[in-house]
Amino acid sequence: MAKFIGEYKAKIDDKGRLIFPSAFKSLMGEGADLRFVVKKSLFAECLEMYTYSEWEKDSDEVKSRLNFFNKEHTIFWREYMRGSAIIEPDEKLSRMLIPKPLLEAIGVEKDVVFCGSNYKIEIWAKEKYEAQRLESDDFVSLAEKILG
Repeated sequence: MAKFIGEYKAKIDDKGRLIFPSAFKSLMGEGADLRFVVKKSLFAECLEMYTYSEWEKDSDEVKSRLNFFNKEHTIFWREYMRGSAIIEPDEKLSRMLIPKPLLEAIGVEKDVVFCGSNYKIEIWAKEKYEAQRLESDDFVSLAEKILG
């Protein structure tokens, strides 16, 4: 499993495509399955991009917690899956097309940031990514609270 680390900026071209960062592609190894699932994050104004195999693992974990004879669980699952898309960068230039409604949902106009988050990649509108950065003292306080 690739572990994605780092931040990479990209611009949407005239046809609505992004270039998948070469550093992330190289982490996946030669001949890797380059299918990804992209969906809106539940907790942040960004997209989450999973390798297909990681998506299968994570979605199976969520699904295992649900009872599809329970109406609320069924509604949750539908919303959880809503807007998800399978994308695959082209082999030659690593261009990929993320559905426009997903990009609009996070406020992307032209500039994006791919942010490696270990098992997934977050895709942010550049301005929103920069605006959500914690101050150093706030990050230290949060680390102490969570990690003790």
